[in-house]
Amino acid sequence: MIPVPEINLGGILPAVILCLAGLVVMLAGLVVRKGIVTVSAVISIAGVLLAVMANSPLRVLNKTAFSGLIILDAYSWFFNILILLAAGLTILFSVRYFTDEGLPLYEYFVLLLFSSAGMMFMISGNHILTIFIGLETLSISIYVLAGILPGSPKSREAALKYLLLGGFSSGIFLYGAALLYGAAGSLSLPALAKFLQTGPVGKMAMAGMGLLLVGFAFKVAAVPFHMWTPDVYEGAPSPLTGFMSVGVKAAAFAAFVRVFFEAMMPLQINWVHILWVLAVLTMVLGNLAALVQDNIKRMLAYSSIAHAGYILMGMVAANEAGTSGVLYYLLAYTFTNLGAFGIVAIVGNKGEANVQLDDYRGLAKAHPLLALLMSIFLFSLAGIPPTAGFVGKFTIFAAAINAGYIWLVVIGVLTSAASVFYYFRVVMKMYMEVPEAAPAKLQFGAAMALGLTIAVVGVMYIGIFPTTYLNLAVESVKPLF
Repeated sequence: MIPVPEINLGGILPAVILCLAGLVVMLAGLVVRKGIVTVSAVISIAGVLLAVMANSPLRVLNKTAFSGLIILDAYSWFFNILILLAAGLTILFSVRYFTDEGLPLYEYFVLLLFSSAGMMFMISGNHILTIFIGLETLSISIYVLAGILPGSPKSREAALKYLLLGGFSSGIFLYGAALLYGAAGSLSLPALAKFLQTGPVGKMAMAGMGLLLVGFAFKVAAVPFHMWTPDVYEGAPSPLTGFMSVGVKAAAFAAFVRVFFEAMMPLQINWVHILWVLAVLTMVLGNLAALVQDNIKRMLAYSSIAHAGYILMGMVAANEAGTSGVLYYLLAYTFTNLGAFGIVAIVGNKGEANVQLDDYRGLAKAHPLLALLMSIFLFSLAGIPPTAGFVGKFTIFAAAINAGYIWLVVIGVLTSAASVFYYFRVVMKMYMEVPEAAPAKLQFGAAMALGLTIAVVGVMYIGIFPTTYLNLAVESVKPLF
């Protein structure tokens, strides 16, 4: 008799709510003819807020559901909050963008909600196949979203490149899972951990671990698996680019950390050296390439690659301080990078015509508030105190030093110093240069203003008062140790 699997919808209620909200938006798109963007955004925000409430019980749980396929714990709770925060801010930034573009694309909000639900399954996955299904749910939605701008060759190019390279990386990930199943006879994370602790680890298991690492490295845009990032970030709509840079990265790192810290810890001596090399390559190449970019979206894309290197440093430390540092860093990065891309969306104006660095000349004189906000976000990305970015880098570097990775920290500090040049280059253009033409008239509605306010308050508040959030991160990683 085939056992009936345990069904506990309460454990995945946040993801279910997001999917239901997406279906409601689809129905609204069939009947609402005027103001569909605003209606879709309101329904989506309501879904996100309900999902936040449904996520609350997970903080005190530590159990599995669906016959061990899903794990409900504080780690899932933290990352679900982070994904919902990223989705909420992206929705707020998107309203004005699609209204100005004259694009009544309610499908955008549907796919955004579905991709967020996929991220939650990745985060809570206690089985490699659950993680893979979540990965594909988010990826397929993001492939379509990247090419959602009609009549934009760059948008279509971004979608095609992301689809081809993403499909290739998914194949590598799945092949790694197949090899692990061949070696261990299970893809459950606890079963894999038990096998690697007790049984002889052959070449098949090692190859499977290596291919899984490549699949995750692609999703977090670590060098040398980063090639898709600049083109996709440049071609996708600016609010979506912000979501990709934080949401996809956070979900991928959440699953990456859970798989390697829960199941692959017996092989730590093998994978930690690979991550060390990846972290160095990612920090160095990301920052050096960002130095020579004239397009702000490509500059932030390479910046995003560099930040993946700093986060990998926390994984290399492989201790509780390093892992909690990863969580805090991703929280700080969510506020910071989404805020920066919100400004890019506003300055870009209709058709994203103003995305060159020279388009920021004299912004402080024409729009002082926007210049001030952009400066704060760039200071945080550079790691300047008292912003959240400073605390994030400090915690990661401190954890790596305590774990004995002094040279890795030295390289991180040097590359971080180099990054100051390209972030401050934008600030100098805003405050010290004069525009060649009359400044364009920029408008942003109440939703955009609310999103930017949340982002800048988040950057400053968790930077000046980080203790509560650092403690939250420490509590959230305890299920992994």
